[in-house]
Formats: sequence, structure tokens, C-alpha cells
Amino acid sequence: MTWKRQALGRKGEELACRFLEKKGYHILTRNYRTRTGEIDIIARDGGVLVFVEVKTRGSKKFGHPFEAITFHKQYQLARVAQEYISHNAFHGQEARFDVVGIVVGAEEKIELIRNAFDLS
Repeated sequence: MTWKRQALGRKGEELACRFLEKKGYHILTRNYRTRTGEIDIIARDGGVLVFVEVKTRGSKKFGHPFEAITFHKQYQLARVAQEYISHNAFHGQEARFDVVGIVVGAEEKIELIRNAFDLS
């Protein structure tokens, strides 16, 4: 990954955290990594544990950020989430997967899909 793409990703995660906090989310962890993969943001929304994937693009030239959440990516996120739940004793905790799509251009546009997908 190029330095420019990494910087865009970091900027997107910062914007997403501020956006989610304004919506009442409490950020628990950022960039949770295992051998299986990474989850950008882990937060609480009320009593729900939320695993958030952030997709940031400089424009929509190559499609909307949400289009990058493939079935394979969902499966990988679910595996990492299960590891987090297991390692942090959150068994039985209500959880969901949200996706934040950000387009950074002349104007920043941030969109949220709550409960974007599930483990099944």
C-alpha cells in the first residue's frame, strides 16, 4: 500500500471516529489486528458491541466505498470479530457490523450503514 493510500485511510478513520462519537458511539479500540485480519474500529452503541469497517476513497471514480465490502471481506471481519469476542470475554454480547463509507474530495461525504451484514 502506498504512503498516499495509507494517509487517506488514516484520515478516513479519524473522520469516522468523530462521526461515530457524535452519533453516541463510544470508541473502545482502533485498528484491532490479529493474524486473521484487522477491524478498523470497535465501539459500543448503547449496549451493543459494534465492529466498524471504514472505507475511504478520494473520489467515486472507482465506485462507492461500500462496494469494497465483498463477501470475502465480510467473512474475514467476522472471523476477527469472533477472535476479539473470545479474547475479551464478550461471549453472549449483542454485536453487529457497521460500515462507514467516506469520500474525501472537494466536500467530505460520510455515510453509515448500521448492521450492514451478520455472521450467517
